[in-house]
Amino acid sequence: MPIPRAIGLRASGAIRLGTPATLTPRLASIASKKYLRPPSALPSVPSLPQSQLRLKSTIPPRRPGTPGQNGEPGQGPKFGEAPKAKPTLSGVFWQLFKRDMKVGTARLKNAKWSDLKEDGPLLYYSVFVVLGCAAIGIGATVWAYFKYFYSKEFTRYPEPVAQSLRKALYFSNFEPDPQRALKYYKQAIQRADEAGLDPFSDEYMGIKITVAGWLEKIENFKNAIDVLENLLNDCKRWVEVFEKAEKEGTLPPKAGEPPKPVPGEKPEETERKLAEHAAAVEAAAAASGVPAQPFETWRGKRTRVLSKAVSIAIKLARLYSDEHVLEREVAHERLIWAVETGLRETERRMKEGLKEGEGNWLSLEETGAALESLALSYMSKSQYHLAVPLLFQALRLCEEPCHMATLMSNISASFAEHPLLKPGDAPVDNLLEESKLWESAKQQRASYLESAERWAKNAIKHARDPKGDKRTPECDEACVAALTNLGSVLALQNKPIAAREKFERALTLSKELGLDEKYVTEASTALEKLQQ
Repeated sequence: MPIPRAIGLRASGAIRLGTPATLTPRLASIASKKYLRPPSALPSVPSLPQSQLRLKSTIPPRRPGTPGQNGEPGQGPKFGEAPKAKPTLSGVFWQLFKRDMKVGTARLKNAKWSDLKEDGPLLYYSVFVVLGCAAIGIGATVWAYFKYFYSKEFTRYPEPVAQSLRKALYFSNFEPDPQRALKYYKQAIQRADEAGLDPFSDEYMGIKITVAGWLEKIENFKNAIDVLENLLNDCKRWVEVFEKAEKEGTLPPKAGEPPKPVPGEKPEETERKLAEHAAAVEAAAAASGVPAQPFETWRGKRTRVLSKAVSIAIKLARLYSDEHVLEREVAHERLIWAVETGLRETERRMKEGLKEGEGNWLSLEETGAALESLALSYMSKSQYHLAVPLLFQALRLCEEPCHMATLMSNISASFAEHPLLKPGDAPVDNLLEESKLWESAKQQRASYLESAERWAKNAIKHARDPKGDKRTPECDEACVAALTNLGSVLALQNKPIAAREKFERALTLSKELGLDEKYVTEASTALEKLQQ
């Protein structure tokens, strides 16, 4: 609710010449004396032209016929009334448009089309242009509405569920109303339960993920986290129950499983059975109102649910790391679970091979993103020795040139801040051949700084190489970040002149490219520290 502003009282200003004034009772009694003439006998003061009015008045000169301060003719506005707003350019055009529309409508009512075409051809043809533009605008709006609210995404749901989802999305995005949006989201989940949707289908889980995204959008982070945590726990529990039942051999037959070919059976007979099965599935779907879904084996469902759980855990880590929540330890735990689960499943598939209906696991891009997220979490905890191997793995899986430069810049920063552990204890020591020759902490530190310098230069080179469509704003950001990192490494190596050059270059580039303020701040702060 807007806070009402207090009404401030102010002096009404000096009385202008030519403005009629009334006498107070005190002045009227004095005027009744013999030595004073009554007001009626006083000579009238003639009105002066506009050019002869006194300057420096507290009230601007009025135009003839404007209302006054007390609502009288020739005075200012009444007390408490808002002054009239100055006309804007858009307002003037709108008034002119309305006037022309009124004139045009009146002419159209009182004229024949044939006469109008002869007397005013411009107006005649402009009518069709306006009507055509209006029809196109209305048609485009209706088309966009149906394209959004009646897309294929909604046809996967039973109509009652789709109807509730349309209303929920409308009150989420087009006419924001949190209470009504939440009402229809809950209604959609309730109707999905009534329709018999699988709670672990993509459609059902998609509703809850959409709710969490909407809650995050309106900055209700706690409830968004609660929704995702409940969904993550449900997915974990289902996978555990499935693996236990599979191990014990108590898995029930999968509903809707197509008939398998019998040895010695003719191909025509097999095709007939499959066609009958497909017809039965379609009939059951039409009777229940739930759209038919492709058959999915138990193993296929496990893959889908487990990959969804990994994605939810990564999303939760980002929410816990948000500045409005700041529960970094919990975020770190979710990332560790996501990465370990993804790598464990990848290793199992490499050893055992794919089982029936398992389908694809996480893509290289998704696996690399999870590894990078965990590495950044370790960097935020100043555990750079654990971040380096994860960044190397993410770099190996990365295929985007600009993002490769970002990863190299982060590797450089991690080497520069790498703690001095006992040789061989840090995971990265196995990748450095010179680690076998370290005899002192000074040599170890120098080796880490050399690696940091080398990776910063690699990042700068890879950030400059991409051209055309392959070049994105991330290339510029990675280049500036790598220049700043390289300057910091050179400063640690007691090379202040070279460090100053890199900092100044990073500062100039960040301003020329119009990058985010944080890049300017980092470069300028590093330059100030170097000067001190």
